[in-house]
Amino acid sequence: MNFYPSQVARVAMVGLLAFSVALPSVAQAASATPKATGKAKVNTVALPSVSAHAGVAPVIGKPHGAAPTKLITKDIIVGKGKAAVSSSTVTAQYVVMSWKTGVVYQTSWTAQPFTAPLANLIAGWQQGIPGMKIGGRRLFVIPPALAYGAQGAGNIPANETLVFVVDLLGVK
Repeated sequence: MNFYPSQVARVAMVGLLAFSVALPSVAQAASATPKATGKAKVNTVALPSVSAHAGVAPVIGKPHGAAPTKLITKDIIVGKGKAAVSSSTVTAQYVVMSWKTGVVYQTSWTAQPFTAPLANLIAGWQQGIPGMKIGGRRLFVIPPALAYGAQGAGNIPANETLVFVVDLLGVK
């Protein structure tokens, strides 16, 4: 399986999670005994769990709920080495699974690490890897528009939201 953009619709911007919280009024905030104002409305995505054992294939929990429509990244282990930039060639171990089913489509952990210029990879990697440091482990949730879109690729079906866990091993 290749993570190349030739089969990918490119998207120019990556959205951020938006949080909307109901705040108490000035009168309520000044009150000696705060009053409940109802439930705070928060728009979040419940990310799958990921083990944080460096050098060992990650264990990933099955995702739940609606798939995110924007790229989400979360550092599981913050690396201490050189940081990747958009022009880097990266060497990484990865696991890719379906958000919808939790099925693992592929892992490099049973073969060998993956090396490629970041500019040649799917848009989700191009946008999610820069800033990641060698030794780090990062969770990516990549919507179809930043992955393989309506055509899919190999055993990845069309319009699939993907969960990647990437361990960055090298940057050139």
